[in-house]
Amino acid sequence: MPDEDEHIMEALGKARVVIKKGKVVEVGEPLIEECPLAKRFARPVESFDKDSIRANIEERIRTVGMFSKDRKLLCSEDFVPFGASELIATGLRAGIIDAAIIAADGAGTVVVTNPSLVQGIGGNMSGLVKTSPISEVIGGIERCGGRVLDPSSAAIDQQGGAALAKTLGYRSIAVTVTKPEDAAAIREADPNALIIGVHLTGISKEGAELLLEYSDILAGCASRWVRELAGKVALLQAGVSIPVFALTKRGKDLIAEKIRETQLKLLVKVERLPAHGEKEPKPLV
Repeated sequence: MPDEDEHIMEALGKARVVIKKGKVVEVGEPLIEECPLAKRFARPVESFDKDSIRANIEERIRTVGMFSKDRKLLCSEDFVPFGASELIATGLRAGIIDAAIIAADGAGTVVVTNPSLVQGIGGNMSGLVKTSPISEVIGGIERCGGRVLDPSSAAIDQQGGAALAKTLGYRSIAVTVTKPEDAAAIREADPNALIIGVHLTGISKEGAELLLEYSDILAGCASRWVRELAGKVALLQAGVSIPVFALTKRGKDLIAEKIRETQLKLLVKVERLPAHGEKEPKPLV
């Protein structure tokens, strides 16, 4: 029998973290040593070791109720300027997309149309691998207008979520993917889908090449292959420490809309891509 209260995520250097009954019970080895983004957290993580990773996830559990019935689902605050949830929320507000397929702890794959729900779910989440259904979370998502793909199992199935969105009548969806095969299948089923590749630290060259072929936006994360391959063909790069690459006009338009919407001061310049910064994750893998 599957564990009825087990949640697995990959966070902070793609370390495998297991949560049961609201407690962190296992922390694996991270693939990288440090990340400039983590150093800018509200409670900065200077380097990735098991104690620091555990403390960070425990802080998320305390503050937003991750992996529990007390999950805070709505948020309008940007955590990073060009994160996937921030871009998707912008796309929904601007009418560039009419629904998003994302993964939520306690619910699995969900179809969402509320920008604040997208940010509430995704702003604190990274690399959800497995989750178990939490009825209070599922009910909260549904009250906020979301649709859970499989409330009985909380399955993470982005292809299934894209298909569900189509049956619900949505015609311009955004989908976050971590698996290259998901990007290929979703693109074949819906050429109009806006596909965003996320959580790509450690991806193989072959995987990066497949994502490059089928995605609109790729997060550079700490991936040497995404940075190298996507950077050469991208139409736009947002950020240098943790770059986000727009590979298509639709991807570029979404990032441009985020630039238009934000109140942050930004520098926009013509540059040979990929552009590199002084601070990057160490090492790139």
